[in-house]
Amino acid sequence: MTFTVAIIGRPNVGKSTLFNRLVGKKLALVDDQPGVTRDRREGEAHLGDLTFTAIDTAGLEEADDASLAGRMRQQTEAAIQDADAILFVIDARAGVTPIDRHFAGLVRRASKPVVLLANKAESRAVGLQTYEAFGLGLGDPVPISAEHGEGLSDLYDALREALPEHTAAPEEDEFEEPEGEERDENAVRPLRIAIVGRPNAGKSTLINRMIGEDRLLTGPEAGITRDSIGIEWEWRGKPVKLFDTAGMRKRAKVEDKLEKLSVADGLRAVRFAEVVVLLLDATIPFEKQDLAILGLVEKEGRALVVAVNKWDLVAGEPGKLKKLVEDSEHLLSNVKGAKIVPVSALTGDGLDKLLEACFEASEVWSKRVSTAALNRWLTRIVDNHPPPAVSGRRIKIRYMTQVKARPPHFAIFGNQLNELPDSYTRYLVNGLRETFELPGTPIRLSLRTPENPYDKDRK
Repeated sequence: MTFTVAIIGRPNVGKSTLFNRLVGKKLALVDDQPGVTRDRREGEAHLGDLTFTAIDTAGLEEADDASLAGRMRQQTEAAIQDADAILFVIDARAGVTPIDRHFAGLVRRASKPVVLLANKAESRAVGLQTYEAFGLGLGDPVPISAEHGEGLSDLYDALREALPEHTAAPEEDEFEEPEGEERDENAVRPLRIAIVGRPNAGKSTLINRMIGEDRLLTGPEAGITRDSIGIEWEWRGKPVKLFDTAGMRKRAKVEDKLEKLSVADGLRAVRFAEVVVLLLDATIPFEKQDLAILGLVEKEGRALVVAVNKWDLVAGEPGKLKKLVEDSEHLLSNVKGAKIVPVSALTGDGLDKLLEACFEASEVWSKRVSTAALNRWLTRIVDNHPPPAVSGRRIKIRYMTQVKARPPHFAIFGNQLNELPDSYTRYLVNGLRETFELPGTPIRLSLRTPENPYDKDRK
C-alpha cells in the first residue's frame, strides 16, 4: 500500500538532499545557501521494500502571510495536510534552535505520525546536539546523513513503526493480477508540456489556473520559481504532465549560481518535454529574450505553441492579435505556423484553446510521411525549381525518406549535396512544411552523398 511523506524543517537542514536520496535522482536543487526550495515537489521514493510519495517543501520561517516567506510556509502547510506522515528534519550540527521548537508545535497540532530526523549526523561529535532533540516532544530522533546515505536503515524502521498499516507486507493474493485486467503496458502516457518564458510572465499562475488550485507559489516578485516542478493532471480525460520552469533572463545578467542552476533545470525540463509552451507577456511580446528561448526550444527539437498571457490587458486594442500573427511569420521562421493563443492566467480565458493547440502540436510533431509520397513531392518540386549548378555540374537530388519523427527528420540522397546552398535547403524545408502540414514543429533535414570510390582525396 502506497503512502505520502512530507519532508519539512527550517531552511538549510538538508531536506532537498534527503528528498534526492530517497527518489534516487537529483530532482531538487541543492545549494549551501538557505531557502533554495520554494515550491513543494513530489517524487516516487524507494526505501528498502517501501515505495511511497515524498514531498520536498520550503524551509519553515516565521513571516507575515502576505510575504514571500509566508506564502512558502503556506505551501508547506498544504503538504502537511496531504501527507500520511511527516519527516521533521533538524540540523544535528547546529542542535535544536528556537525556530525548530516553534514549528515542532505546528507538527504536533497536525495530528499526523512524525519521524524526527537529525540530519548531518555523520560525525560522532554531534551526539550531544542530537540528544537535545528529545525536548521537541516528537519522539526519539533518528540520526542520519542524507548526503552520505547513512542511517537510512533506521529511517526505514521508523517509517514502518509510524505507519504500520501502510507499510505492512501485502497478502499473497495481492500479488496476483486480476483476471481479465490488462497490464499498464497499454496505458496512455501523459503528454509532457513545459511552460517556459521570461521571469514574471505568469507561468506558475497559468498552471495554477489550469489545475484549479494554488499548487505553485506565485506573487508579484520576479523569479519566484526555482525548481522545475512536474504536476500530473488530466484534461478532458487525457493525461497531462505540466512542467513549471524558472524564468530565463539574458545570459549576461545571470550571475547568481542558484539562478544558473534554476535555468539549467528549466532547460532539462524542455529537453524531456514533448510540447513547449512559450509564454509571452501581451504588453511586451517577442522581446529579444523570448526569441533566444525560442532558439533553445528549436534546438532541442520540441513542438512549439506560443501563448500570449495577460491578454485581458490588451484585448481592447484593435488588430492586436493580427499583428502578433504577422510578426510571428518572420520571427518564428524555423517553426513557421506555430499556433498563437491569447490567454489570461488571471481570468482563465483561452486555456482550453491552449490545451487543444498543445495536443494538435504533439500530433504534428509525431507525424510520419510515406516514402512514396515524399518522392512524388520531391520530383515535382525539383522539376519546378532545380538546384543550382556547381562548377558547371548540376547538383543531383535522387530521392528522400523520413528517418524518424518527434521531430520530423528527413534524409535526402544525391550527388554534391554538400554544395547545396542554404537558401535551397530552406526552400525544401518550407515545401515540406506546407505540403505535408507540419506547422509549428522543427524540421530536421540531412543531406547524404555516397562516397566516391575514385576520389583520391578521400581518407
